[in-house]
Amino acid sequence: MASIPQGSHQHHDSIDNADHTVPLVIITILFFMWGFLTCLNDVLIPHLKAVYTLNYVQAMLVQFCFFGAYFVVSLPAGYLIKKIGYQRGAVTGLIIAAIGCAMFYPASVTGYAVFLLALFVLASGITVLQVAANPYVTVLGPAQTASSRLTLTQAFNSLGTTIAPYLGGLLILSTAVLTASELQLLSTAEQEAYRAKEAASVQVPYLILASALLLLAVFFAFAKLPKIHHKDEDDLKGDIASNKPSALSHTHLLLGAIGIFVYVGAEVSIGSFLINFIGEKNIANLREAEAAHFVSYYWGGAMIGRFIGFAVMRYISPGKTLAFNAICSILLVLTATFAEGRLAMWALIAVGLFNSIMFPTIFSMALHKLGKFTGQGSGILCMAIVGGALVPLMQGALADMFGLQLSFLLPAICYVFILFFGVKYAGLYKTSPKTEPGHL
Repeated sequence: MASIPQGSHQHHDSIDNADHTVPLVIITILFFMWGFLTCLNDVLIPHLKAVYTLNYVQAMLVQFCFFGAYFVVSLPAGYLIKKIGYQRGAVTGLIIAAIGCAMFYPASVTGYAVFLLALFVLASGITVLQVAANPYVTVLGPAQTASSRLTLTQAFNSLGTTIAPYLGGLLILSTAVLTASELQLLSTAEQEAYRAKEAASVQVPYLILASALLLLAVFFAFAKLPKIHHKDEDDLKGDIASNKPSALSHTHLLLGAIGIFVYVGAEVSIGSFLINFIGEKNIANLREAEAAHFVSYYWGGAMIGRFIGFAVMRYISPGKTLAFNAICSILLVLTATFAEGRLAMWALIAVGLFNSIMFPTIFSMALHKLGKFTGQGSGILCMAIVGGALVPLMQGALADMFGLQLSFLLPAICYVFILFFGVKYAGLYKTSPKTEPGHL
């Protein structure tokens, strides 16, 4: 899902004559892992909502803590990696993420607040990892094949986001969850025992993930990786402090940051509510474990759409492609909001296909011709990923007030802004831009 893109201000030294197969395999696994861990939240949300009988706002605190970490940790992660280097930075990120996964064990016996803390720690580790790992893809091999390596690692990132809801459904949602009314029929002691048993179903999956992350940290620590050098680091130090108003005076960067905010918000929000939406009586009335499989189609659509988009944008301008995808997303979300049954269900799932190109397209359009402000612009856009924390929370409030189906008008409004951005900058490029290393 959200790979933090690196600004094009970075000039890396590439070491072409060495065999980088093993490091590239390890880094590809990292891309897979953070896609997997991020989308596991879509299964975790309905599970914790049922176990702790939460309303939608409380359940969406999962994404608030997770994506809030991007906002809080992105800049410190950059400074940390400057101090300790990319390789140690990636190892540190993996260890922090492993600690976050391990914290699910005590969380399952203490309560919801500790789950939220564990998610924040996990996401902090992933943020550090992304800031460290993304540049490696560009230096592991000849410069002319960097773009194909990025496509490969991103495909595995998408594979992680596609598999996670399916596996999570099998491992975490396999037991029948009692409804709120059924829960009321149990005695207090029985309710406590039931909640403890249900909460414990996350212990094994997340302990396995913690072990896998620690194993990757060991591999990464001992892997022979090329050193990454910044040729223009000193110039950038001056930029960040003195020229902030100048970077934001570029309207297309400012609107692009809002675009990233609403896009990540809409994409994460739809994924977060999908299992509950499919479970609604007037939609498909499916149990959570069955509904989880359909979330895989949502993220799988984004993976397929990325390859289609890559081909299309060689001929059609990014702005026009973005506007077209935004129109399709608006129509699909409105269908899901006002229709019923399988039509509404598949309409919402199909949004994934049109989400595919939005993140890298908005990102590269926003950075267009920023020159020396590119690095700073990239940082601003990365912080806008906090949309994934705030929009689901706002939709949760709407769902609690007006019902789940009507709350999807919020993502529809998000796509209206993306349509405006695409139309406004439809003529921005004469040729298609290079997509950034980071994808969502």
